[in-house]
Amino acid sequence: MTNFKVYQKTLSFSLVSFLWDLLGFLVVVGCGTAGFFLLNRTTEMAILGLILGVVVGGIGAFLISLFITNRYKCAQIAMMTKGVTEGNLEDNTFRAGLDEMKGKFGKITAFFFITRAIKGIFKQIGRGVNQLGTAVGGSTGNAVTSTIDTAIQILIGYLCDCCLGWIFFRKDINSFKAGCEGAVIFFKHGKTLIRNVGRIFGMGLLSLVVIAGAVTGILFAIFSALPAMFQTLANEIAEIGVRNSIDFPEFLMNPTILSLVIAAIIGIVFWSMIHSVFIRPFILVGVLRNFMAAGQKNMPTEADFKTLDEKCPKFSKLYEKAS
Repeated sequence: MTNFKVYQKTLSFSLVSFLWDLLGFLVVVGCGTAGFFLLNRTTEMAILGLILGVVVGGIGAFLISLFITNRYKCAQIAMMTKGVTEGNLEDNTFRAGLDEMKGKFGKITAFFFITRAIKGIFKQIGRGVNQLGTAVGGSTGNAVTSTIDTAIQILIGYLCDCCLGWIFFRKDINSFKAGCEGAVIFFKHGKTLIRNVGRIFGMGLLSLVVIAGAVTGILFAIFSALPAMFQTLANEIAEIGVRNSIDFPEFLMNPTILSLVIAAIIGIVFWSMIHSVFIRPFILVGVLRNFMAAGQKNMPTEADFKTLDEKCPKFSKLYEKAS
């Protein structure tokens, strides 16, 4: 079963997740708008209402993501895992994935524990990289290490999803132990799995340039036809800065640059949503296939567990729970 076929049959999970994410976004916008108009007595009060509304809406969006969207994500990874390991999927993959989630709360819980363990190890590595970068390159070194750290965090996201896939694959053992095995697979076969970096960042960068660039260009063209609106907004920002002794960046008072910045922010947000729905799942199938193949070819041993125990106390505690 090809990567594209697995991706195609599991895409429905991404689409449904997107609808729930969109609902969460609308909750944030709706609450923010409501707060803005409810406290619209002065400019400062309106902005305060906007901020409070966004906070309330953000909490609602978080709960939607935690209890609903995450369930579809886990179901998608379960079906992807089955596709790359067994070479076939049910005709009604969506229903099969949801059925797979029934009674799997323990597996999902194990996934979150192992995610924390993996991130804990990388934080230790990251501290070493940051210290080295600062010592060698000063501010330039900081910029380089910051870029590396961002890249590592993106890679961790994919590998954590692979660990969840391994948990679903190892149905015959304790979920926590399966999660520990997933972590061991990564650290044991890191050189092999790191080859996925080119695919991850190459496709991610391409989609960013194409999607975010197109959206930014279209919105900037639209905004350019509304100069009065952005001039008013820039003037309001300048007045707030003067009244409250706030030193806002100069570009916020320039209506042309302000409209470009807003267009770019919306473009990036739009790209993030499209990327997570259509691009990331396709990349994940390929990464997951390599991860599962590495684990099946060379199963983790007790010696591997002991090696990882020494590197991360969190992993050691999790392994004790698995035992």
